[in-house]
Amino acid sequence: MNKWTPISIGHVTFQPGNFLLVAGPCSIEGHDQFLEVGGEVQKLGAQALRGGMFKLRTDPDSFQGLGREAFNIAKQVKEKTGMGFISEITDPRQVGDFYDVVDCYQVGSRNMHNYALLKELGKVDKPVLLKRGFSGLIKEWILAADYVRRGGNEQVILCERGIRTFETATRNTFDLNAIAYIKKHYDFPVIADPSHATGDSELVTPMALAAVVAGADGLLVEVHQKPENAFSDGHQALNFSQFATLTDKLKQLLPLVDKQLG
Repeated sequence: MNKWTPISIGHVTFQPGNFLLVAGPCSIEGHDQFLEVGGEVQKLGAQALRGGMFKLRTDPDSFQGLGREAFNIAKQVKEKTGMGFISEITDPRQVGDFYDVVDCYQVGSRNMHNYALLKELGKVDKPVLLKRGFSGLIKEWILAADYVRRGGNEQVILCERGIRTFETATRNTFDLNAIAYIKKHYDFPVIADPSHATGDSELVTPMALAAVVAGADGLLVEVHQKPENAFSDGHQALNFSQFATLTDKLKQLLPLVDKQLG
């Protein structure tokens, strides 16, 4: 097992041996929606909450997120649940605005090569969850993480979320090799995002469990109370029942790989 310094995300201490489960909707759609999801995933075992406020979408007609309107919603839900909050930052100019809202900055796949953003995040004293670019080499991914570290911020978590290949049966190709490789050669914690990796809710649980066996230190999973009505990426979100099944299986599997939930 690679060794890394414990990282605080809200009230949760993420450290070797402790498995981090982050769950929530692709996008914050409103206060009641976000609070309901947050309360349910917390009850089922999630330690931190995810939710997009600004969304980088390929289609300009797609839902782009609530933007600044989501800030107060996120703060209120954090206060009510006590959960740490992770959200994607899309622009270096947002660093200060996000600071009082998030407990961990997420850098999405499209911004892995945004070195101006990475340099700014190197100056903050909060964790950075760095997703692998959809065409990023492992070496490029590690160098992107080094941009953050060289700014003085050592709290970097890598996230494998699938890469673009010639295969079109799934949204992306989930590179489990990358998880095992990084665990062997580097000192970063690595979590997996089986939601974006597969793009199919029916595949999320089996690939999440495969990531655990490959050595992942945590999961980032999309959950929505009614995925069929989600404003974004509903096809890959788990409903509450599916998420409960996943957490039950995790509790059975994690002791076999010397990890524990929480």
